[in-house]
Amino acid sequence: MIYLFFAIWLIVAAGTFFARSRRTVHIMCGLYIATHLAFLIKLFLGGDYLSTSGEFFTFDEAGALFYVLLAIVSTYVIIHSVEYLKDDKIENYRTYFALLLLLITAITGVYFANNIAVTWILLETTTLCGAGILYHRHSKDTLEATWKYLFVCSTGIAIAYLGILLLCAAASNGSLRYDDIATMLANGDPLYLKAAFLLILTGYSCKMEIFPLYTIGIDANFAAPAPAAGLISTGLVNAGFLAIFRVYKLFAHTAVFEWVQNVMLIIGILSLCVGALFLRRTNNYKRFLSYSTVENMGIAAIGLGIGGIGIWAALFHVVCHTFIKSSMFLQIAVIRQIYNGYRINRLGDYININKVGAIGIIVGMVTVLAFPPSPLFISELMILTEIFTGGDWWLAIAMTLLLCIVIYSICYRLIKLCYQPNQDELHTSNINRRLSYSAISLLILAIILGFWQPAPLKALIDTIVTL
Repeated sequence: MIYLFFAIWLIVAAGTFFARSRRTVHIMCGLYIATHLAFLIKLFLGGDYLSTSGEFFTFDEAGALFYVLLAIVSTYVIIHSVEYLKDDKIENYRTYFALLLLLITAITGVYFANNIAVTWILLETTTLCGAGILYHRHSKDTLEATWKYLFVCSTGIAIAYLGILLLCAAASNGSLRYDDIATMLANGDPLYLKAAFLLILTGYSCKMEIFPLYTIGIDANFAAPAPAAGLISTGLVNAGFLAIFRVYKLFAHTAVFEWVQNVMLIIGILSLCVGALFLRRTNNYKRFLSYSTVENMGIAAIGLGIGGIGIWAALFHVVCHTFIKSSMFLQIAVIRQIYNGYRINRLGDYININKVGAIGIIVGMVTVLAFPPSPLFISELMILTEIFTGGDWWLAIAMTLLLCIVIYSICYRLIKLCYQPNQDELHTSNINRRLSYSAISLLILAIILGFWQPAPLKALIDTIVTL
């Protein structure tokens, strides 16, 4: 079933690339969204859920959950991109949307891939699609960011490939399916297993935006148009998280699992530290939100590292972060239409320029900082509770101190945006409050999850995190 939809999505993307008018591009994007809606209906109402399509794709719980998030966020991104790029030449306009559709397609494949090699191939495909989006403005800065993105991500993916080879060697298994590898790892050589996990984690960290290859995600979000950055910082980051999480689960019944969790814990703390420290140093709002992503993914990695209820909290954290961070990037896209850039020390008085957008920024600030009723409060509280239960006081103190730095940095910067005197050029005729309202609706979805977690969602996460 999925091969038919892949074919349709590729044809639609190709049609978008050769479109001769904006209207044709919009029709293609509408058709693309409609086919994803049809795929969702077929998946959940057509009996395909939990089934296998062909040899390489399985519609399991984890893939289905993240695909629903992708379908929601990508629809918003496409709609906001139409307004954001309204002044672009048709050549750049159609290329951007064609690459955006291809990127969404590749991410979808990552979510449902049941084969570790197919996951690897599709993650590299996202690199190629993303690079074209980064170069959209054809400037010196975007060219530099594009080459860095291609080089670092390709290097990371190559490192992950070495890890996959070692993992399969340790499993002594010719099959590359996750299920088959899992059954063979129990008696694998510990040295091979440790080396394999380190290599895969290092390689895929460029997609999940965690230490050590987090920097390329920062540059990608800086160079890409703001709506596309919203997709990269959520949908693509989720693809990296899921790729690492599937490998993490492979090690659950091996002798080195405790070591794997310690590695995740170290990586999580380092990512949280990087996010906390650089949130204060950057002078660009897109980089600022990107470091917030590094911080939040670090918290998710800590959840995986401490185990127990922390694994459930990590997955819930990533789910809720998707709604919050995509909303904030879409709000930043509206800000870019009004001001002349993203410079933190020059932008201000947003509360009087676009009150709706400013409210969205302030509410987004509250939710991303995990203040109630933010759903991130629930996940972070669960992680801290598990840490206290395990008696790891040093970890609790370190995490609390770093989160205090994050709270100060984000509050200081976003309140400045709303209330400090503005020093930048204004284009008040470009204010589109409908887009601000649209972005706020994603925050509302996140806040609802803070008040009420539906039983089906809880059961789904319970199933996903079962090791």
